[in-house]
Amino acid sequence: MFRRHVGEEEGMVFVFPEPGPHPFWMKNTLVPLDIIWMDDEFKVIHIEPSAPPCEADPCPSYGPLRVARYVLEVKAGTVKRERIEVGQRMAISIPEPD
Repeated sequence: MFRRHVGEEEGMVFVFPEPGPHPFWMKNTLVPLDIIWMDDEFKVIHIEPSAPPCEADPCPSYGPLRVARYVLEVKAGTVKRERIEVGQRMAISIPEPD
């Protein structure tokens, strides 16, 4: 939230304790993002390409019709550039907490 720039190699992974629909919205997000939902095995189950910043309440929600465990937000255009598609498995390393 409130970031004016997201780099080509930057992103944020959301790890949920339980699988669920986990809808996202773009309130207080200043740049468009590609949002990628994945299941327990990091298989892509839904993609929202170039989700636009929310300009006024109420903000629309985006999300899958299936349950997800992980969500990855990256700079808009990354999905197209990297040819990410529903059904692919992502390779994501999540460090263990200290």
